[in-house]
Amino acid sequence: MILSSFQDDARRKVFLQQLGSTRWDLAIIGGGATGLGIALEAATRGYKTVLLEQSDFAKGTSSRSTKLVHGGVRYLAQGNVKLVREASIERGLLYRNAPHLVKNQSFIIPLYNFWDRLKYTIGLKVYDWIAGRLSLGSSVFISRADTLKRLPNIKSEGLIGGVLYHDGQFDDSRLAVNLAQSIYEHGGLAFNYIQVTGLIKNGQQVAGLQCMDTETQQHYTVNAKAVVNATGVFVDDILRLDNPKAGKTIAASQGIHLVLDKKFYPADHALMIPETSDGRVLFAVPWHDKVVVGTTDTPVETASLEPLALEKEIAFILDTASQYFVEQPTRADVLSVFAGLRPLAAPAKGQKTKEISRSHKIMVSPSKLFTILGGKWTTFRKMGEDLVDRVETELQWEKRKTATPSMHIHGYTNSINENDPFSIYGSDAHRIRGMMNGDAGVWISESLKIHKAQIVWAVNEEMARTVEDVLSRRTRALLLDAKESMRIAPEVAAVMADAMGKDDTWIKEQVEAYKNLAEKYLLKV
Repeated sequence: MILSSFQDDARRKVFLQQLGSTRWDLAIIGGGATGLGIALEAATRGYKTVLLEQSDFAKGTSSRSTKLVHGGVRYLAQGNVKLVREASIERGLLYRNAPHLVKNQSFIIPLYNFWDRLKYTIGLKVYDWIAGRLSLGSSVFISRADTLKRLPNIKSEGLIGGVLYHDGQFDDSRLAVNLAQSIYEHGGLAFNYIQVTGLIKNGQQVAGLQCMDTETQQHYTVNAKAVVNATGVFVDDILRLDNPKAGKTIAASQGIHLVLDKKFYPADHALMIPETSDGRVLFAVPWHDKVVVGTTDTPVETASLEPLALEKEIAFILDTASQYFVEQPTRADVLSVFAGLRPLAAPAKGQKTKEISRSHKIMVSPSKLFTILGGKWTTFRKMGEDLVDRVETELQWEKRKTATPSMHIHGYTNSINENDPFSIYGSDAHRIRGMMNGDAGVWISESLKIHKAQIVWAVNEEMARTVEDVLSRRTRALLLDAKESMRIAPEVAAVMADAMGKDDTWIKEQVEAYKNLAEKYLLKV
């Protein structure tokens, strides 16, 4: 099946008719990294596969990461060698399968005492060794002079040198969109804005689900041999649809990031601070000509699609960054602040969220509802493989071999020019340029390099339904510069309305909704 003009209403209706008329092998609830990985794994094994997301793909946690595909230096310090090995392998595979979105990023840990030099030099050599042939490069100790040259804004007092190592950096929501496209290309369906409202049972066993198109309020019955709960921080909501007495399985932990102008951190190397005052790791990572600084680890009681950064988290990141940056950022310098919730397995008594393993866990309810907990973007493919393997075992299906370790993700190309603003589109970039109709130099946003053609492309080929979809996840305007994204929202809405056949009322509603959202990404000074 070829993805073509999906968002044309007639085309969407055709797919939605299939939703209710097909008996699916797997129906996956949740369109974040985990659900998309499972759906792609199932579709490439030849199973009739459908994925349902209540909002937009990667709307929640999966668009709010630190933008790293990494083995996890911190997990190594915790002694979780198995997770580091698994993540290092997956990092290497994703680097090969989506080179338009994943790049080899060098990191430097600044060192201020001899003990740290010994600890991190040896530790990162172990990190290299664990990755084996999928390593992105060898770690090395670099001198004080070399560290200052590579990190021009770093504080020099007490500095004795640094350790340079390699990890992966990526664009999370762009990868989510490309995964959704890949699902279609391999015969599956993936829908955004379809909310699951109930489970169907045949006797005691789950046999499908009830859902609703949140745009049209149309209800659908979906019959499926296996139903998968991959809803991240919301897994307990689905478990309670199966069993109202189900206990708590998830502990949500909030991590926030601040986005700053590159002048505060003009280096090409990322900065890694391995031990902050709260015992976490702090990163400053170059990303789309800005710098992302984070993160925190704050337990939260209630999960939300739009979590808000706490004042103490903002202050912590600004204070910690100021200890390492020569030019100290203030609240007024923050271009955007975003928060995400980590779906961690519920902690043991007395255990802190930062101590909970990021390994994934699969649960099978007595009703044969499959639920996956934990995990992270780096291991999304392995999570999909493990989940589909478990379905085959539990339901006694004939085993089918995975194809995803060497499968190129939509947009794959070896020709990458990182200075090209369209490089994130990979093999689709030339098609977008072909839509520019001679106005290649006319940008909706000059600073963010957003063109009208990208908006039309997002609607026609990337399933964007709202202004937020375009400005937050198809482009990254909301995260890179919230104020600039608000400025261009009316023009983006007008372009979308023209492409989707919407009226002025829709434009007004979309702009108002977007501006209300974007205000939450700006700090009050």
